[in-house]
Amino acid sequence: MTPPILRDDYLEKPIPRRLQGTHPHFAQIMKRHAEAVATRLPCYQDPVSGLSVMTAEFLASRNYCCESGCRHCPYVAD
Repeated sequence: MTPPILRDDYLEKPIPRRLQGTHPHFAQIMKRHAEAVATRLPCYQDPVSGLSVMTAEFLASRNYCCESGCRHCPYVAD
């Protein structure tokens, strides 16, 4: 089985339909994502829901897409 293809911008941009740039907390969410990636944490706490969100880097390290609709899915959709 061939591993899925990584998006070129997967560390900088979430999947648009899962987190739009117009979201009122977009900047804060992306800051938390970037901080988690920089410190090599697998996830960060969402500032709105309080839930843990996996980073794109962590998801990419698994080498497969779980097809769960992850906000920071690093893979190119078919």
